Amino acid sequence: MPELPEVETIKKTLEYMVIGKTIKNVSLYWPKMIKHPDDSEEFINLIKGQTINRLDRRGKFLLFYLDTHVLISHLRMEGKYGVFSSETPLAKHTHVRFLLDDEQELRYQDVRKFGTLHLYNIGEEFSNPPLEQLGPEPFEEGFSIQYLHTKLRRTNRHIKTALLDQTILAGLGNIYVDEALFRAAIHPLRIASGISEKEVRSLHRSIQQTLREAVDQGGTTIRSYVNTQGQIGMFQQQLNVYGREEESCKICSTPITKMKVGGRGTHVCLTCQKENV
Repeated sequence: MPELPEVETIKKTLEYMVIGKTIKNVSLYWPKMIKHPDDSEEFINLIKGQTINRLDRRGKFLLFYLDTHVLISHLRMEGKYGVFSSETPLAKHTHVRFLLDDEQELRYQDVRKFGTLHLYNIGEEFSNPPLEQLGPEPFEEGFSIQYLHTKLRRTNRHIKTALLDQTILAGLGNIYVDEALFRAAIHPLRIASGISEKEVRSLHRSIQQTLREAVDQGGTTIRSYVNTQGQIGMFQQQLNVYGREEESCKICSTPITKMKVGGRGTHVCLTCQKENV
């Protein structure tokens, strides 16, 4: 699933390709992905004739700000956008086409059809699903060491499960939780409420450093993720544990172990990340 760095990269590459362009028409091939409004025809009619004025990101969500509405896109597992000439044949798994006033098209493709679209009046986007309960962004002032420590002390879930909770912190997913925990030398099965203040400081720093480096590298290429220009992210070259099962740890040479935590594939160095401390 594209996480914060990948969605931020998509936003940046789309900005100069679609901002200022007007949506002349919309073709919808998978109406089930429209979650609001309930009527897909209403969705199309509301968008037609509106100009894309700016793009934003909230957690893993991409936001298109139009004249009167905001379109909220969640890419889920394998969703991706591209801008094409209107004469370019449709690729397989293309589910939405936004015809722009320069005769190009913004197209959304999704192999698994898990992606969602919500359309709200501007000003209503943060008081309705899916954004209403999201926690702070990792680089916002609200994501302080004290905030993180307080949230973790209140839950007896595994630390990995807690960090994947988007109501605690928006934007973190499986890849970057594994990487941040490794940098902080915290085992993913540790109980969140038992993480010490010193460890929380290290974890807070590791989360921000990991995400900042990933954004700078254009994200991580796992499975089919590419940005809107067809370029792959490069952060996978810096991964310490994720996707490196049985490979040697870059610090201690112990083989990386893969396990399940909360049903999610999880990568850990059992030497650098002690479960019992």
